[in-house]
Amino acid sequence: MTDPTQNAFRALADPTRRDILRMLSGQDMTIAQVSDRFDMTRAAVKKHLTVLSDGGLITVEARGRERINTLNPAGLAPVLSWLEVFDRFWDDRLSDLKTAIEKDLQ
Repeated sequence: MTDPTQNAFRALADPTRRDILRMLSGQDMTIAQVSDRFDMTRAAVKKHLTVLSDGGLITVEARGRERINTLNPAGLAPVLSWLEVFDRFWDDRLSDLKTAIEKDLQ
């Protein structure tokens, strides 16, 4: 069994894959269209797209001979859920700091 959070973080760990996600946030793209924007082989781009797909961050749909890559925003849900723990942590710490400062000012 694969952990969706682990797969999503693995996909996000690479700056090229993050760049691809930014591109796909603007439009759906074929492998060739993505490849045209990078100085790497089409095979290398395909590997990046596979990792993004495995991480649930994109979907791939066959349309004739082309494979269309589409951003899947719902794939970020496990990452956001994991980050919420730290968001709450900092909210609590900053609230405590505010209380302490206000107490000192009185």
